[in-house]
Amino acid sequence: MEDRKLTEKESLEVITSMIALTKQRYIGDGRIMLMWGYLVATVSILVWIMLATTHQGYWNWLWFAIPIIGGIATPIMAHKQHQQNGVKTFSDTVTSRLWTIAGISEIVLIAACIVFEYAFGHNCWSAMLVYTLIAMPLAEIAQGLFIKEKSLAAGGLTGLAVGIVTICCVVAGIPLIANWFMPLFIIAFVAMMIVPGHILNHKARKEA
Repeated sequence: MEDRKLTEKESLEVITSMIALTKQRYIGDGRIMLMWGYLVATVSILVWIMLATTHQGYWNWLWFAIPIIGGIATPIMAHKQHQQNGVKTFSDTVTSRLWTIAGISEIVLIAACIVFEYAFGHNCWSAMLVYTLIAMPLAEIAQGLFIKEKSLAAGGLTGLAVGIVTICCVVAGIPLIANWFMPLFIIAFVAMMIVPGHILNHKARKEA
């Protein structure tokens, strides 16, 4: 039997169905997003409090708790979701790789900041704040547009707005003082991770 080529209409239907399936599988899987949101918010608040009360910069090492805890928890949670949801579609793979690229680039930037700090004596850790508030929002906006989820796109745009403000401050030489920047940073991650995560889970409960 000869293979029949898909028509343009049939191809669009296949792509649409994959995206719809990805969205259906993604709704209710806001747990990973919530984990990252609450993790970043908790660590940020803790760093903010310790810097404000002790004025000792070494408390910034607490930021490393985010990639360590999140990096361990994410594969475990993702594996459980894979067991529950079954075989991945192409759309699932695209969204997964989108976040993988963002995560790996964050790790590379951390390594670069460490090298600049201890090999060349230059502090460039503000690059982490800038990059995080640009790369993560853009990844979330792309995913929101891809699966047509408004809460992701809106959350990503909010985070991106904070990222643009951060870039302008760094370029203008305005210090990112904890007492005003940390609340802004926390708001960005609440908008990007916590709010969409709860919305996705709420939609899942309604459809269950």
